Amino acid sequence: MPTVFIAGATGYLGRFLAAEYKAQGWQVRALVRDAGRARASGLVADAMIEAEATQAHTLAGTMAGADLVVSALGITRQRDGLTYWNVDYQANANLLAEALNAGVTRFAYIHVLGAEQMRHVPLVAAKQAFADKLIAAPIAHTIIAPSGYFSDMSDFLDMARSGRVWLFGTGQNRINPIDGQDLAQATVELTRAGAEMAHVGGPDVLTHNQIAELAFAALGRPVKIIHLPDVLRRIALKVLPWITPRHISGPAQFFLTAMGIDMACERYGTIRLREHFADVAAKTPTKT
Repeated sequence: MPTVFIAGATGYLGRFLAAEYKAQGWQVRALVRDAGRARASGLVADAMIEAEATQAHTLAGTMAGADLVVSALGITRQRDGLTYWNVDYQANANLLAEALNAGVTRFAYIHVLGAEQMRHVPLVAAKQAFADKLIAAPIAHTIIAPSGYFSDMSDFLDMARSGRVWLFGTGQNRINPIDGQDLAQATVELTRAGAEMAHVGGPDVLTHNQIAELAFAALGRPVKIIHLPDVLRRIALKVLPWITPRHISGPAQFFLTAMGIDMACERYGTIRLREHFADVAAKTPTKT
């Protein structure tokens, strides 16, 4: 039975990865900070490995006998004084070094779609620097670049609840976000097939306008979309780093940059954003 070591196992995607590899017959080792808390949260794994990826010495010996390392490790909001370079780059570099020491045969990394166009964004710069390091390392690699997660689309529902969705430009840029379960299944398939690079999106390619319409439909509200001049997005990108704390400007820079480009790619999976919005709306009734 093959063994997979999953970093970022307690995150949104990591939980799906652990469950999917387990369901497909793998022994799963999950890297966690607190095993008791991870177990209580329902994380599915054969072993909980307590270590800090940002502290290389704590990883020593944790990957012995593993066939595959899958890292979904990264931060979307900077906390504890850690930066994107501390986590998205250095912590993953520490994982890679330990994988090489342990003789692991493949390292898979969850990256981001469109990184080539967003190298100036701090979050993406750190991720791309690690991806470059992984490609150059003497180990087989699989780099998976998702278009975006369903969880990233929550802003559309939040705005629709308030009565209006605000979009930049014409709202015609496209994206096919993917559900965590579908992305986990694709990751298992792609690592098993030995793919080196894959762009992974969900089954439906949608414009931002169409996503807004789905959000309103899920809430049973009339469609009200306000289109702002795209120049405001570009101004915000320049101003935000100067007027907001890093933990706010970092995610905002990524979001605003991604909103300005097409993020559509190859289609995977069967779970549709319409279904996700309907499920979330049913669990969180709109206040009247």
